[in-house]
Amino acid sequence: MWRNLASNLLTLLVLALVAAAGAIAWAKHAYVAEGPSKIQACVQVPPGASLSAVSQRLAEQGVVSNAYIFRAGADYSGKARDLKYGSYLVPAGVSMEQVAAMITAGGPSTCGTEVTLRIGVRENSILLRDMDPATGQYAELMKYDPATMPEPVGIANAVEKPDARLRITIAEGVTSWQIVEGLKAASFLAGDVAKIPAEGSLAPDTYEVKKDDARQALLDAMANKQSVILQNAWDGRAPDLPYKTPAEALVMASIVEKETGVAAERPVVASVFVNRLNQGMKLETDPTVIYGVTKGQAVLDRGLRRSELRTRTAYNTYVIQGLPPTPIANPGKAAIEATLHPAATDYIFFVADGTGGHAFGRTLEEHNANVARWREIEAQQGQPTDSPVQGAN
Repeated sequence: MWRNLASNLLTLLVLALVAAAGAIAWAKHAYVAEGPSKIQACVQVPPGASLSAVSQRLAEQGVVSNAYIFRAGADYSGKARDLKYGSYLVPAGVSMEQVAAMITAGGPSTCGTEVTLRIGVRENSILLRDMDPATGQYAELMKYDPATMPEPVGIANAVEKPDARLRITIAEGVTSWQIVEGLKAASFLAGDVAKIPAEGSLAPDTYEVKKDDARQALLDAMANKQSVILQNAWDGRAPDLPYKTPAEALVMASIVEKETGVAAERPVVASVFVNRLNQGMKLETDPTVIYGVTKGQAVLDRGLRRSELRTRTAYNTYVIQGLPPTPIANPGKAAIEATLHPAATDYIFFVADGTGGHAFGRTLEEHNANVARWREIEAQQGQPTDSPVQGAN
């Protein structure tokens, strides 16, 4: 009898151990398997939150399939005490292991409340958006022009949130003066700027910042990024280009940036200027003349006057030979790449075509025909047809 009882107990113990091993194996698999969420989700970790509370919230959002398994897995992997407060954009279908890695790695918030200063060629704006934690979709709450309005209370309150995402977006083709002036509108940044950075030296992009980051430090980061972009492009440049140094290529990239807003046209526009330089022709590009007039500190809201096209300045490429002395804006990576990898063409002329792009010509005869078509479009639009034609070079 005792022998039978002992045998039964041993059998039950073995079964329990097998079941426990199976449960552990299942839990381990569940921890690393694809998650249940079919959409991205904004996961928020409040300051001082416990792993238990965060786990429960993740389960309620449908980001993890089991709060207990998530807690156990995080604890087993040594991450239970490493929670970092913030808002995290979790893609659909990520595993519990990946979620644990995200919310314990820290760094800038990637969702939730977002305040973005956008510095553009013609205007700046500050935009407040918020993400619905359930859907992962942003909604615009407020937008204002800092040049014409005082900072709304809603923006000031949003900036003070500990998990607010603060961003600076620099458009391609803005000048260094415009960037510095724009950064002054960001009340969440701190400090003065020592001097206006060299034209063309700043990389247009979106930058994540923290409250009270120094403006000068941000400008330094932009300059470092542009330097790397330019050097990498220069190192991999096409052969036989008419630029002796990266600095000369940067000047041309800024011209290409200002001549066209059509991405696919950049290498073609770059090829026109390569062909002109190789043939000893003047560049004859309006954006350089405009820069000579405005010094990069304003937008010229009118056409160039014929007197301005004839007046000698260091930037009037209708008068001077070769490149102007400095860039005329801060070109983006795509313009730099296009400049150092121009298309292979024999175009030497181009003019607006009425669609936002340009018509290119190989000969003066082709160019005159393209100009005539553009004049017809101007007439249909009620524009004066005797003004200088930008790009009709």
